[in-house]
Amino acid sequence: MRHGRKDNHLGRKAGHRRALLANLAVSLIMHKRITTTLAKAKELRKYLEPLVTKSKVDSTHSRRIVFSYLNNKEAVTELFREVSGKIADRPGGYLRIIKLGNRQGDNAEMAMIEFVDYNTNLLKDKSAKAPAKKRTRRAGSSKAKAEASQVTETSETKEETAE
Repeated sequence: MRHGRKDNHLGRKAGHRRALLANLAVSLIMHKRITTTLAKAKELRKYLEPLVTKSKVDSTHSRRIVFSYLNNKEAVTELFREVSGKIADRPGGYLRIIKLGNRQGDNAEMAMIEFVDYNTNLLKDKSAKAPAKKRTRRAGSSKAKAEASQVTETSETKEETAE
């Protein structure tokens, strides 16, 4: 019985689960975006976000703690050099999970998990949308009515002078 257990055990023993999450975390740090099942992505987010928070303080102690979770020197170096620089001002929520639908073979829910600050397509869209067009209202404003009346007055004066 579950009785208040928070973590999804993912159908594995504790050692296998730790190794799985460590390997997924290393892949995500190195590639910035991976595709996996939705349940694994949710567990990975709970596993990796505290480590990303630790990487904001670049000290020997925090590096050793993160290395004890990941067991990969290159991933720790990448996390502390590249990733922590991009997320330094962010107070949390470093990862985004996007649902992709179901896998064809076994109908498992698939998801893409990625670092928020590394999605260049979304970052380009936000910067491109900055100079938005000025919206105009169709219902006649007083300025438009004044211009229309001036146009009719000038046409009437031209007709009078022509006669």
